[in-house]
Amino acid sequence: MPLSDSLHISASGLTAERLRLDVISNNIANASTTRTASGQPYRRQEVIFAARESAPFATMLASARSGSKSCAAGAGVNVTAVQPDMQHDFKTVYEPGHPDADAKGYVRMPNVEPITEMVDMISATRSYEAGITAINSAKQMEQKALEIGRA
Repeated sequence: MPLSDSLHISASGLTAERLRLDVISNNIANASTTRTASGQPYRRQEVIFAARESAPFATMLASARSGSKSCAAGAGVNVTAVQPDMQHDFKTVYEPGHPDADAKGYVRMPNVEPITEMVDMISATRSYEAGITAINSAKQMEQKALEIGRA
């Protein structure tokens, strides 16, 4: 795999993690939004990643059997969707004075848990830092290869 491929793979990861951080920030900002344009409380959003493959498995297998190095195992990551979290229900809180309270005084609150969002934010930040480290390592290897070529 050429070193430039590793830069593209790492860059795709950085782009995906940046979007993930944006979605997490949006979730935190809407943690107390009880009414959206649809009339429902805000529903937490999740980012779905998928591997970006450079070639079908059969092609990679044939390439590996023949000894060719032309086919990389992967080509990075894609964001396939930003979708609502349907696994967790809205919370209900007793607040009879709230404008969105029902007849019994309960308000449906978003399904956003600030602790979960902070854990996800730390994870995304660490992944982003790992991508930066991989890019810096690839740049250093390219620089060393150029130095070898000069000697």
